[in-house]
Amino acid sequence: MSSFTVRLANWQADQSAVSSIRETVFIHEQHVPIELEWDQFDEDCLHLLAQDDDGRPIGTARLLQDGHIGRMAVLKEWRGRGVGTALLKYLLREAERRLLVVVIINSQSYAIGFYARIGFQLEGKEFIDAGIPHVRMVLNLCKQTG
Repeated sequence: MSSFTVRLANWQADQSAVSSIRETVFIHEQHVPIELEWDQFDEDCLHLLAQDDDGRPIGTARLLQDGHIGRMAVLKEWRGRGVGTALLKYLLREAERRLLVVVIINSQSYAIGFYARIGFQLEGKEFIDAGIPHVRMVLNLCKQTG
C-alpha cells in the first residue's frame, strides 16, 4: 500500500498541481461549472497538497483567512485511505496556529459524517451550491477547560 505526505503548498509554485486535482474532482467528476471553481481567494489562501510517494499530487484543501475551509478534494483512487483526514487535521492545526477561534466548512451533504467525526457540527439547513447539496458545519477551536 502506498503512503502519502501532506505539506503546505505555495500557490505560485504549486498552482498546476492543486488545479489539476480540483479540475479532476470538481469540474470533471462533480460537474461544477469552471467559472464557479476559480475565485479571487486562491492567491491569498493557505493551500495544502497531498502527494504520493512518487511526488504525484493526490489531494488538496485550502484555508481562507477568515477560517473557512474549502476546496477539499482527493483523487478517487486515494479516497478512503486517510488523505482527506490528514488534510483536514493539518488545516485545523494551521487554523489554531493562526489563532482562529472557529472554522467553517460548507460540506457537500454526503460528507457530513466525515466532518462530524472530526467534531464539526451542523449549522442551518441544506442549500444548493454549484448544483450540489451542501450544509454549513462549524468547529469551535477553543479548548474547554474545567
